[in-house]
Amino acid sequence: MANAKGWIVSGIKRQSLIHAARTAVAATLSLVVARLIHLPEAYWAAITTLIVMQSTLGAAFAVSWKRLVGTAMGALVGALVAPYVPPGALAFGALILAMGVISAALHLDRTAYRFASITLAIVMLVVRTKPVPVVAMHRFVEVSVGIVVGLLLTALWPEGNVAA
Repeated sequence: MANAKGWIVSGIKRQSLIHAARTAVAATLSLVVARLIHLPEAYWAAITTLIVMQSTLGAAFAVSWKRLVGTAMGALVGALVAPYVPPGALAFGALILAMGVISAALHLDRTAYRFASITLAIVMLVVRTKPVPVVAMHRFVEVSVGIVVGLLLTALWPEGNVAA
């Protein structure tokens, strides 16, 4: 048993342990921040941070900007349009198409379009008791908290070369 344990531990790279520690700290911190500001679905902040933490700072910043823009776009369209369209697959599909057209008109890439569509789906399709504009705003803030915490921790606690 001792030999097996030593073999498992000795096979773990230091960078992998640092990456795991940084990721755990960042995800926990974003969850705590989101709960402190009373976001109803604080887990989205943690999930977003988990995604951000899988990249270097430069790569994370570039993708995070697209994620933020896309999330804002999806939340805005959801808040402004979803309360006035009948719920259903046809309206949802039409709005996803509209998100694609808006993304193309703004010269945004598919990453921003993807996050806009995901946010729109969450705002439109998940049944909640709060008004759609409030749900959309919460979604944007939850994702923003996750991005900011992930980027800050990546900048403040660099790990060097990632070897996941």
